Amino acid sequence: MAKNKQADIGIFGGSGLYSFLKDVKEVTVETPYGAPSDNIFIGEHAGKKVAFLPRHDRHHRIPPHKINYRANVWAFKELGCSSVICPCAAGSLQKEYAPGDFAIADQWVDRTKGREDTFFDGPIATHVSPAEPYTPELRQLALLAAKENNIKVHDGGTIVVINGPRFSSKAESEWFHKMGWQIINMTQYPEAHLVREAGMACVNISLITDYDSGVHTGTAPVSHSEVIKVFGQNIENLRKLLFSLIEKIPADEFYGADKVLEHSRF
Repeated sequence: MAKNKQADIGIFGGSGLYSFLKDVKEVTVETPYGAPSDNIFIGEHAGKKVAFLPRHDRHHRIPPHKINYRANVWAFKELGCSSVICPCAAGSLQKEYAPGDFAIADQWVDRTKGREDTFFDGPIATHVSPAEPYTPELRQLALLAAKENNIKVHDGGTIVVINGPRFSSKAESEWFHKMGWQIINMTQYPEAHLVREAGMACVNISLITDYDSGVHTGTAPVSHSEVIKVFGQNIENLRKLLFSLIEKIPADEFYGADKVLEHSRF
């Protein structure tokens, strides 16, 4: 546990999610990997201290391929978080995952390049398995929170993580679709894997905003303006889902994530 514990749960998200919390304070966290995307906002909900960090910074100035993921995740660890929630906007690769739906991803496929994606550059060889990249117990709590709020949610989904900032070509989108993968995003890798390396439990909440390039649905290709429009229309559902989930997550419960190094070194 962190020496100066300040938070129980970390959430990567913007001001629309933390602006109404009680007694919100803004803190600066230094990390061995440089500065996080922004200062961290800590407030309270359901008797738990919740830390919010805008992964793109509060003014959305940092593109996905330039985010300092290691610093962001380390900051949550430094504050003492045991669980981290990674909400994100995502495109759909399969017709049944419709814009406005939510998905609680259970796998990712990494299609990024050049990102610093591990805390373990030596001197001890460390191999953290991503076989179960998202904590199953947290996934079940997230599904329950969605259903209790009458939010349409998909149980599972493989999220393809592309480098950005560009979207997929039609050929790429068709390839991902034919592979059977369900959703696509630009930030879940290495974010989710670094949370696991840092010994914290992790869960993703994907808000489906579009049909990616539209090639498999006959719809228009994704545009940034359309993503923002659909995201804005569903921000209230995301807020309800997140805060219901916070109520369900036990404080100081790592679900075994804090033991990750016991199975990762020779």
